[in-house]
Order: sequence, then C-alpha cells, then structure tokens
Amino acid sequence: MSETKQQLAALTEMRALMERSSRFLSLSGLSGVWAGLCALTGAAVVYLYLGMRPLSSAPISYYEQAVRTLRWGMSYKTFFLVTALAVLVLALAGGLFFTNRKARRQGHKTWDASSRRMLIAMAVPLFTGGIFSLALLHWDLPALVAPATLVFYGLALVNASKFTLHDVEYLGLSEIALGLAGMFFLGFGLELWAAGFGILHIAYGSWMYMKYER
Repeated sequence: MSETKQQLAALTEMRALMERSSRFLSLSGLSGVWAGLCALTGAAVVYLYLGMRPLSSAPISYYEQAVRTLRWGMSYKTFFLVTALAVLVLALAGGLFFTNRKARRQGHKTWDASSRRMLIAMAVPLFTGGIFSLALLHWDLPALVAPATLVFYGLALVNASKFTLHDVEYLGLSEIALGLAGMFFLGFGLELWAAGFGILHIAYGSWMYMKYER
C-alpha cells in the first residue's frame, strides 16, 4: 500500500513538472485587478474628455460626441491613442510587477519557454487588432473601435490559454461576447469596453488570486 502511494505521489510530481514546463503558471491574479483599475481610470478620463457620463441619456452617443470634440489641445483621435497607450503601459508595468513577485515566491522564472509561447500566442491577435483599430480611427469609425478591441483581446486570451492557466479562456470568451454585443449596440460600446477591460478584469483577477495565491 505504501509503495502504491509513493508511485502515485511520484506520478503527481511528474505531472506537475510537465505542466510547469509547458504552461506559464506564474500569472498573478493581482495583475488582472491592476489592469482593470487602469482600464476604468482610462474610461473615466475619456468620459471627462467628452463631457459625458456613462449610460447618459444625451441626445447623441459617445462616438458622435467624439468626432465633434477638440479639448485639451487634442483631437479625439490623438486623445484616444494617448489614453490607450497610457492604460496599456500602466497595465503592463503593474502586471509585470505582480507576476514577477509571484514567480519569485514560487521559485520560478518569469521569462522562460512557457512565457515566450504564451506571448507569441497573444501577439498575432493583439497586433492584428491594434492595426485594425487604427484603421477604424483613420476612417473616422470610432463607434467600432471599443467593440473591436474587446473581440481581438478576447481572441488573444483564448489563444494564450493553451500556454497558461485554463481559466484565462473563460475571460477571453467573455471579452469576445461583450465585443460582439458592442457591435450591435454601438451606443454602449464605451460602457461595454469599461465592463470588459475594467470590471471583468477585476472580478477575474480577484477570483484567480483567491483560487491560486491565497
């Protein structure tokens, strides 16, 4: 009986080692919480720039207001790009900090073959989505930008879930669903963007932290 238990323990350890070598498991739930807070802050700044409130009953939608707005010395295109870059840089910086901290606590490396595979899996959808969104802005189609970023980001997460925690796939599918909904309800695109990149990230990150890090 003791020998059987030892064999089972050895098999479990081998399985864990194989999983660690093929999947990036140091992704921190706090990274998701931080990214969500950055996204909500970015959305709040956009509403401030547009002079609107979320779910407002204004006679025009946020994207119609955007093309008419020239505030703080910036057109809406410039402002959207600056805000998006600021949110991205802050989210990535916080994500790296929390992920590095978790990896150190686990005695793992942040940058290894599994993390490279995960980033490569995300790169194609993210890069494609970024170029697509820039094209939408170029042709003055801001109503489609927020839903498009949700869809492509969701696709990137689903793709990356093959090389990290399986739970990431559920977040990706949720982002895709919100993005597709935004394609049909254009007036709520910015609210759905805040829900996807903000609220979903915070909820998902908190759940992942409680599940894997507490």
